[in-house]
Order: sequence, then C-alpha cells, then structure tokens
Amino acid sequence: MTRPEPIRTAFILGAGLGRRLRPLTEKCPKPLLPAGGRPMIHYVMEHLRKAGVERFIINTHHCPEAYEKAFPDGRWRGVPVTLRYEPVLLDTGGGLKNIEDLLTCDKRLFVYNGKILTDLPLKPLIEAHEEGGSEVTLGLRSDGPLCNVSLDEWGAVRDLRHVLGRTGGRLCQFAGIYIAEKSFFRRLQAGRAESVVEAWLRVIQEGKGGIRGVVIDEGRWHNLGTIEEYERIACSIQAPSEDLP
Repeated sequence: MTRPEPIRTAFILGAGLGRRLRPLTEKCPKPLLPAGGRPMIHYVMEHLRKAGVERFIINTHHCPEAYEKAFPDGRWRGVPVTLRYEPVLLDTGGGLKNIEDLLTCDKRLFVYNGKILTDLPLKPLIEAHEEGGSEVTLGLRSDGPLCNVSLDEWGAVRDLRHVLGRTGGRLCQFAGIYIAEKSFFRRLQAGRAESVVEAWLRVIQEGKGGIRGVVIDEGRWHNLGTIEEYERIACSIQAPSEDLP
C-alpha cells in the first residue's frame, strides 16, 4: 500500500466565545484555559505535531491579544504559528474559508476543535482519508454525548444532526477532528458566517460520498465544553509533563 502523504498544516479552531465556560472565559479564550499547568491548546498542538504537522493556523476573535501573548514570536516548540483574526465571528465554515489564502502549498489539512482533549491515534484518520478519496473525512467515536453522525457500512456519512431525516446507518459522535481537501473550500463563501456542517450537508445531498467518516475508539477523548467537564478533566491533570488525564 502506498504510504499516505503527510499533512503538514493544521487549523485549530480558537475563535469561539466560550459562553458555556463563563466566567472562566470572560478574559481568556477557551483553548488557552489552563490544564495541568499549561494551556489546553498545547495538548492539541502536541497531538498534531506527533502526527507530522509542521505548521499551525489558529483563528481568533474573543480576546485575540491573549493568543498574541501566548505565541509572541509566532512559534511553538519551533513550529510556526499563524494567528488569523476574525473581526466578525465567522463560525466553523466561514473561519475555514478565511484561511484559504494561507494554504498555497497545501493539498489538504487537519481541522481540530481547540476545546477537545484527546490522544486518539490520527494515523487511521489519515489512512481512511487517503483511501476514501473524499473531500472531507471526519474522525468519529462510536459512543459519546451527541451521537448524531449517521455512517453507512462503507464509511460514507449519510446525515448530520438528523437534518436530512435519513434513517438507518450507524450513529456516531463527531470527535471534533477532520481532514479536508483544499478542493472543499469551493463549497464555502468568503465572508459568510456559517457552520461547516451546512456545507457538509450540501455535499452529502449530492450523493457522491464526498463526506466520509472513520470510527476511532482507541485513546481518550474529552469535550471540555462546560464548566463541569472542564473541572472534572482539565483540573485532574497533575503535572505539565502529562499528555492527557
């Protein structure tokens, strides 16, 4: 089997308002909240760096100066970090489109939600994307708090959030990590605030298997989207040397 082409760039979603984590996020973006003595985003970056990523792009909106302070020289452990500020919040789809001009040398990239803490192996996601030939491949879990991604037996995503009303298929949890081909960006409109899920649904309706998924249940996975979850997981990390709780 041909070895998968390395993915050199990762886009980390860091522009959210963090409403459900207030008051902790009033003056600090969610991915920069501390866990085990360092910002949560450091675990994300280390996870991606181990998978071969050589450049990070982070979108910012709420408290952008906090990111500038966190990465004052535009690097993290020698890896370049580019911050892309959104004066108007563009959501997950618009934010992705907003970095298109930074991807001149990339065929594809990782997209990673900055509020996720996980050590699930990324190699199966890379291999599934390479083999599936899709525009987007989602990392999935077979269990979780929100199993609303419908996956057929061949790995094609049939529905998301039950919007299309397609019954059947295996319901999975989106892990907050995916790989997108640069060709997918044509599905997005510059300057438009929209969820990337809206674009995925448009591709699914074409019926050509352009959105695929792979279930990866190995490793640990936590969505630190609430105060309770943050306190339970992030605060249990005892030392900066630990990768995950």
